[in-house]
Amino acid sequence: MNLILLSPEDLENGCLARVRDPRRLAHLRDVHRARAGDTLTLGVENGLLGRGTLLEYRDDEALFDISGLVETPPPALPVHLVLALPRPRMLARSLEHATALGVKALTLLNTRRVEKSYWQSPELGAEKIRRHLVLGLEQARDTQMPEVTLAKGFRPFVEDRLPKLLASSRGLVAHPGMPEACPRGVDEPVTLVIGPEGGFIPWEVDKLLEAGCRGIHLGPRILRVETAVTALLARLA
Repeated sequence: MNLILLSPEDLENGCLARVRDPRRLAHLRDVHRARAGDTLTLGVENGLLGRGTLLEYRDDEALFDISGLVETPPPALPVHLVLALPRPRMLARSLEHATALGVKALTLLNTRRVEKSYWQSPELGAEKIRRHLVLGLEQARDTQMPEVTLAKGFRPFVEDRLPKLLASSRGLVAHPGMPEACPRGVDEPVTLVIGPEGGFIPWEVDKLLEAGCRGIHLGPRILRVETAVTALLARLA
C-alpha cells in the first residue's frame, strides 16, 4: 500500500479524516508502526493526494489532518479496456493490474468461451470489484476510481456500444495471428479488446474487425489473460 486511500465517508469538516476500516488500520499498525504525529501519504477518492498528519491513533480508529493534500493524481491512461470476463481469481488480478496502470474505464464482456458460471461469481459483486480497484489505486498512488461496466451480450455490445466507443477512439483487438504488432506509446484514446482464455472464436473476431477494430498481437507466445492485460497496457502507455 503506497497510499492510504480515503473514501468520502472518512471525511470530516473538510480538513480531517477518520479511518475505521480494519484493513487500513492493520496496515497502519503492522507496516507503518504508526504513532500520533507521523506523516503519511494519503489520497481522497477522486480527489487530491499528498502528506497527512496522524493526529490520533487507537486500535479502532485513526484521525488524520488532511489539509496538506494538494497534489493531483497521475494522468489516466487513455485506454478503455474491454476484457472478456476471466475466471474469478484471474479477474481480481486483472482489475488490480489495469487500475494500477491507469485504466479508468473497463468493460467486462461475455464471449463464446467465457464460462457461464463466471457471471455468477461473488467476485462480480460491487463491493468485491471496488476492493480490487482500491488495491490497484493504493499500489499506484492514484485516487481516480475507474468505472467498471458489464456487457453480458456480445452481439449487443459489438453492434450498439462499440461503434459509439470507436467514434472517439482507436479500436484494437488483441488476438493471436493478427497482422500487426501492438503499437507503443499511443497518445490518443484507445479501445482495447482482449479475449478470454482460448481466445475469441472466428465469428467474434470478424465482428470486431467489421466494427472498426484493428487486429494486433504480442508476438508468437500465448499468454495468460492477466499477463496479456499487463503487457498490452504497458506497451500502450
